[in-house]
Amino acid sequence: MPGYHQDFYTWTQEQAALLKAGRLSELDVPNLIEEVFSMGAKDKSSLRSYIRILLMHLLKYKYQPEYRSRSWQSTINYCRDDIVDLITDSPSLRTYIDEMMQISYKRAVNKAADETGIFKENFPTECPWTFDQITNDEFFPD
Repeated sequence: MPGYHQDFYTWTQEQAALLKAGRLSELDVPNLIEEVFSMGAKDKSSLRSYIRILLMHLLKYKYQPEYRSRSWQSTINYCRDDIVDLITDSPSLRTYIDEMMQISYKRAVNKAADETGIFKENFPTECPWTFDQITNDEFFPD
């Protein structure tokens, strides 16, 4: 039987079968613990990433109105949907929203400045929008 490092998918299926059969003493506990921790970390990281991308596109949308495109709107809507899905699936991630907004906004400004050629100093130092605004399907900054 392939192990954790040889064939991850097969390993997951075997661990699930062992759990289902109640054969707990045969479980690969150290690697199961690692995977359970990483599953939560992945969701948190994904949420932070979606917020950053959303904020970057909202900044571009606001500060480069002449370049607004369906692609930008699509990315904004895609990120909003994924953020809502992640929080619906893991409501406890809401407790990290303020922290993620601050960190993600600073990174979004850097990325927006890189992509647009607009100096970072021209963007607000603090995020001008609330989490509820950026995840509202009707919200697009002027």
